[in-house]
Amino acid sequence: MHVFYTPDINSNNYTLNEEESKHCSKVLRLGVGDVVHLIDGRGGLYKAQINEASKKHVQLLVIEHQKEYGKRNHHLHIAIAPTKNIDRLEWFLEKATEIGIDEFTPIICDRSERKIIKEERLEKVITSAVKQSLTAYHPQLNKAISFADFITKNKETEKFIAHCMDGAKPYINQIVNIHQSYLILIGPEGDFTPAELNVALQNGYKPVTLGNTRLRTETAALAACFELNFINR
Repeated sequence: MHVFYTPDINSNNYTLNEEESKHCSKVLRLGVGDVVHLIDGRGGLYKAQINEASKKHVQLLVIEHQKEYGKRNHHLHIAIAPTKNIDRLEWFLEKATEIGIDEFTPIICDRSERKIIKEERLEKVITSAVKQSLTAYHPQLNKAISFADFITKNKETEKFIAHCMDGAKPYINQIVNIHQSYLILIGPEGDFTPAELNVALQNGYKPVTLGNTRLRTETAALAACFELNFINR
């Protein structure tokens, strides 16, 4: 199944951009009469037939359209401190998109070793994962923001902070309510600072544990993503 991401589709006739047209006609070697699938990132899944094919211009006719394809029963937002090795963050974005997530926010914490990211590159990673996994909803990637600015601005109904400091911390499944809007904070390699934890608790975040072992940042984020999706099945 060949899938193309077409966020601007608004009719039964659609022309792939030059990059996607080249990929379709030259790399995949598809031609007139072949059938492809399109996803708009808003829940729309389209089946389309190629009516015209050239290196720079592939024209499609939509022959089937499904709305709210694969719509999930909850909203998941993970705010994660960017890893020093950007490949690890990209790995998390790819796998979380495949599993199911709605929103990512890079948060810059006191102990963050990486404070600058290139959103354009991360957006491409997410889009590629959307196409690979046939996910009709494209996760939203927010701009990087400081922990202090982020912590007071969110309206999710269930908010959690995963950390490694001492203290009582239940597992997510012990306190979560199903079919809700969730936000979970995942800190940097050196963890959140005690001050950051206190601010989060003061703003309604519940402390949670993701297990008995110390996980890398991207592993912890993926574990949280999987668990919340599993709970809501």
